[in-house]
Amino acid sequence: MKNSLETRLGIFFALVFVAAFVLFEMVGGGHFFGSGIPIKARFNSAGDLKVGDPVKLAGVDIGRVQAIRIADGRVEVSMIVEPAAGVRTDSKASIKFTGLMGQNFMAIDFGNPTSPVASTGALLESREQPDLAAIMSKLEGAAEGMQNMTKSFSGEEFTKLLGPMTDMIKDNQPRIASILSNIDSMTTVMNKGEGTLGRLMKQDTLYVQTLQAVTNLIASTEDLKVTLSTTRHMVSDMTNGKGTIGRLLVDDSLFRETTNMITNLREVAEKLNRGNGTVGQLINDDAFLRNLKLTLQKVEKATETLEDAGPLQVIGTAAGSIF
Repeated sequence: MKNSLETRLGIFFALVFVAAFVLFEMVGGGHFFGSGIPIKARFNSAGDLKVGDPVKLAGVDIGRVQAIRIADGRVEVSMIVEPAAGVRTDSKASIKFTGLMGQNFMAIDFGNPTSPVASTGALLESREQPDLAAIMSKLEGAAEGMQNMTKSFSGEEFTKLLGPMTDMIKDNQPRIASILSNIDSMTTVMNKGEGTLGRLMKQDTLYVQTLQAVTNLIASTEDLKVTLSTTRHMVSDMTNGKGTIGRLLVDDSLFRETTNMITNLREVAEKLNRGNGTVGQLINDDAFLRNLKLTLQKVEKATETLEDAGPLQVIGTAAGSIF
């Protein structure tokens, strides 16, 4: 091979082409030459996103931004992603940045594993992210507010703020000293266990009584639980027909017997009203009443006769009736 100028130029351009291809692949341009699925997403603002910025799925590069344009009053971002990435139709796209001075990229989440894989031209749902410029503007405003607040507490302003308070303390110094002295006396008495608060602090009587009351309450609660359990068992036994009351509640024999007794009493009363039987005749026929009156009248006459006769005559009459 001749070492001519043409040969050296050819080798130089070949190396330049290879280097350019390698650089193109490194920055992601190689995706335009490889196979990929074109998908889209629309945003209110693209921020600093540029053509060629990476598309990442859970932080892994899966493609590049192909085009950015205005469509239907929004910013439409076209992307080329690898088919093996498995971007779903319900995956959401958002524009993020790696840092304050970092590169912007398109972030896509996994979506639902049961959803179908996005096909060519699929439009993904977008998730808007806060604008970096707006965040920096808010931070700048907050910093200015902090700076203005610190300026308001300068030496002169601080003196103006504390001046009235200092004058008030000076004017009421004796009163403040008296208050502090009273507080000191109160704490001393309390530390000695004197007074109500002092006894509460030093003696555990109230604590013991409270503990005993709580213990009694717990015991009463346990007794109540036992009583409720016993009552529950009694009600259960009664419901199951156990015992006298249970049999009365469940068995209707007493009801039937009572019903029969009432029926019999009704029949007896009806017979009495009709004058059937001895008692019925006595109730309804007045012949017995007339005979009873006649008998009583005879007894009354006999008694009067005995009263008129002497004792010997009465004894003779009685003996005669006997013998």
